[in-house]
Amino acid sequence: MMDTIDTAMIADRLNRLVKLAVDTGEAATIEDAQRLFAGYRLAISVGADAARSATGQAALLTAVNTSRRSLLGGVEVAGIADAPLLVPLMPYRTLDEAVLGLGGKIVDAARQDAPLVVIGDGAAKAGHRFAVRTTFEGWTGGIVPADADAMRLGERRELVPSGVLAGALAVAEAFQHLRGNQPAAGRRSAGLSLWRPELDWRDPEAAGPDIVRLPSALWLIGLGNLGQAYLWTLGLLPYADPYAVRLVLQDFDVLAESNDSTSLLTQPALVGQYKTRAMAQWAERRGFRTAIVERRFRPDFRAGAPDPAVALCGVDNALARAGLEDVGFGRIIEAGLGSGTSDFLGFRTHVFPGARKAQDIWGSDAVDSTIHLDLPAYKSLAASGADRCGLTRLAGRTVGAPFVGAIAGAAVVAELLRLVNGGRGYDLIDAHLKDLSHRTVVPAENLPPFNPGSTEAATAAAG
Repeated sequence: MMDTIDTAMIADRLNRLVKLAVDTGEAATIEDAQRLFAGYRLAISVGADAARSATGQAALLTAVNTSRRSLLGGVEVAGIADAPLLVPLMPYRTLDEAVLGLGGKIVDAARQDAPLVVIGDGAAKAGHRFAVRTTFEGWTGGIVPADADAMRLGERRELVPSGVLAGALAVAEAFQHLRGNQPAAGRRSAGLSLWRPELDWRDPEAAGPDIVRLPSALWLIGLGNLGQAYLWTLGLLPYADPYAVRLVLQDFDVLAESNDSTSLLTQPALVGQYKTRAMAQWAERRGFRTAIVERRFRPDFRAGAPDPAVALCGVDNALARAGLEDVGFGRIIEAGLGSGTSDFLGFRTHVFPGARKAQDIWGSDAVDSTIHLDLPAYKSLAASGADRCGLTRLAGRTVGAPFVGAIAGAAVVAELLRLVNGGRGYDLIDAHLKDLSHRTVVPAENLPPFNPGSTEAATAAAG
């Protein structure tokens, strides 16, 4: 008698980006998909200037954190000296400790048989088929071809979310090169202004002002890919007094093995723990104060003093998102990610109140129930004894990429930073990493005055 395949266990364990090879039909089995991604790797070369820059370190650490979850052949980092850590990332004290702790490997020289990401003045020797360099200036982060020094930004004014953006963009570009879905990958520049996202990222106006205030009271709804991306960037910010920050963390689920593939603060040792408790422990190590809510988000409660007036939403449930404005938050910033084989590189952010109501956007959202069980890997599982119900559950799991979540997280945190530093808000940012220049940005109009709560940054440059 044929044993029944435990597809529920596979669904909880399968890397969400490896699932891409299953859902495109290119992998005949789950094992084939895993072997394919085990052949993807990344090399990073770090310059001494980047090791002395908080933004450069944020780019490096984000690149390591996202690539070890998506390029399963590993990530190697060359050029790191025993530099002190300039961004707060517990429990690490030095940059090399942080790289190792996030899953990177430290080497003497960048390997030639892997895509290369150069950070700062790191070495970019000939021989790499793909090589890009991260760059930043103030609120702007991006990538340029590694040999195009003239295209680099000033890299003088620090802002760590720009480093998060640049590091994640570099990994996204390397991934597209490895997958062959963007022929221009590595030979083009790409970037975004977190201050004025509607502008060309190289426009001098895009770099924005220095910041002196940081958000101090937030309610986070959902602690998966997006919720942890928000926390990742928030945690790297230079708070003068992190204990001044209050976070309410809301989720109902436990961490599964598959969360490690998309969520920036998840490690294998945390699997099985409630997301709220694991993330509260992380936030408290950072010095923040926390409270947890272990229930699904529904618009059947009221937020009010002394609750945080700003909510960051990172759930993909249409019913929950439709009710975001019914709870009483003064401002809501939310993001959503693409999920299918053609749109997983997309992200979209909204701010409420805005030109459109949350109920109008998601109140009648139809769920795409198309399940392609005729693809080779699903047929292989069925032939091995998997039941149709379990296969349907597995096929319904979304494709997800940690570098997309990191970029969306940086955009959401930037919305907060503009809010507390007198910048303008944006009703909508809709973008796709296959071509970031083709994006839709809708500035907010006539937003009512609002005090979100803020505290001092450790330095005026917020590095």
